[in-house]
Amino acid sequence: MSTEAQNRATQKYKKEHYKRIPLEVSLDKYTIIKEHTERTGESVNGFIKRAIDETMDKDNNK
Repeated sequence: MSTEAQNRATQKYKKEHYKRIPLEVSLDKYTIIKEHTERTGESVNGFIKRAIDETMDKDNNK
């Protein structure tokens, strides 16, 4: 259980070090993504981050 001070510190850290990126996908697409990540043991968030990283690496190595 976190204290109120810990929660404030976490929120401050996130505000200073992270940026949320809104992403909308159709329910059908989300279902496909979710099923894929369940098969691979990865979170949806982790999958999206990996897909971004791998695509940028590929683009930069052309």
